[in-house]
Amino acid sequence: MEKINIKICTGTACYVMGGANILMLEDFIPQDVKDFVHIEGSTCLEYCKNAELGKPPFVKINDKLISEASVPKILDYINHLTGKDF
Repeated sequence: MEKINIKICTGTACYVMGGANILMLEDFIPQDVKDFVHIEGSTCLEYCKNAELGKPPFVKINDKLISEASVPKILDYINHLTGKDF
């Protein structure tokens, strides 16, 4: 399985709009998948400055930008990448 890199924006807008909850993402990933996932916070990804990209909170998974991110939305995308259903 290829490494999945997740960058969570923790800038003010993203943090207030739900990014704080997303920082708990690791708790929801099964152990067999967790070994292939790298999660990091970023002080600001600066996507909120472009309304065409969507609304905060923003998360970047590899090269895919997810706007209005949530733990379930991110888990769905990880399921898509891994072919696993959890």
